[in-house]
Amino acid sequence: MGEIKSEGHESKSEKRIQAAAARKVTASKEARQRSITRAITVGSIALVVVVGVVFSVISNKARTDVALPPSAIAANGSGLTFNQTATPVINVWEDFQCPACEIFEKTNGQALHDIATSGKAKVVFHILSFIGPESVILANASACADEVGKFLDFHSYAYAHQVTENSGFWGTNSVIAAGKAAGIADPKFAECVNAGTYAKWVQNIEADGTTQSINQTPTVLINGKELDRSTGVYGDKTLFAAALAAGGVK
Repeated sequence: MGEIKSEGHESKSEKRIQAAAARKVTASKEARQRSITRAITVGSIALVVVVGVVFSVISNKARTDVALPPSAIAANGSGLTFNQTATPVINVWEDFQCPACEIFEKTNGQALHDIATSGKAKVVFHILSFIGPESVILANASACADEVGKFLDFHSYAYAHQVTENSGFWGTNSVIAAGKAAGIADPKFAECVNAGTYAKWVQNIEADGTTQSINQTPTVLINGKELDRSTGVYGDKTLFAAALAAGGVK
């Protein structure tokens, strides 16, 4: 009887080991898939065709012949920068189609916007586009919004009206309509969206994300230190406020 019990015990142990191994394999596959997704978006040819405009993302190397939005600073990876000379420094990496980013925006977006507009810290927004073609369109539109001084307004509106990833909803007409709904009245916004003015800038931000090993969104760094997502800080207002305070944001 003791031997049978021992065999049963070994069987349970083996099952636990096998289950752990299976989880590891699954995690590895998911990591590889994220890398493949980014490679497809950045490293190979990806064309986004929208009403006469072709956005081309053809390289994982940053280009130098790039039109930068007014708030973009090359020294900050061409991220849209608020309060360049301020400290502490907050870097935000995001994709407008990312569901986790929408949750982060809903929970902590207002705090970031307040910091950006009050000058309490330097805030750099890096708008990624690895989820797909509609992310490219949205990223370009956000730069167009920055051109007319309305980036934060467009940023808030885009997340508040997020739809299913790559559903076909976001094209030039819909982002122009979104801009109007967000309070953008300047006709230069629509002209910029239609022309794909900042398509190369979008490519550069994506390339920089690869260089910086940004593999998940949102990713937030305070003074160069990435927030630990395992703590739940991205979806918790209190924890995020504590992380800001610990980083010196008053």
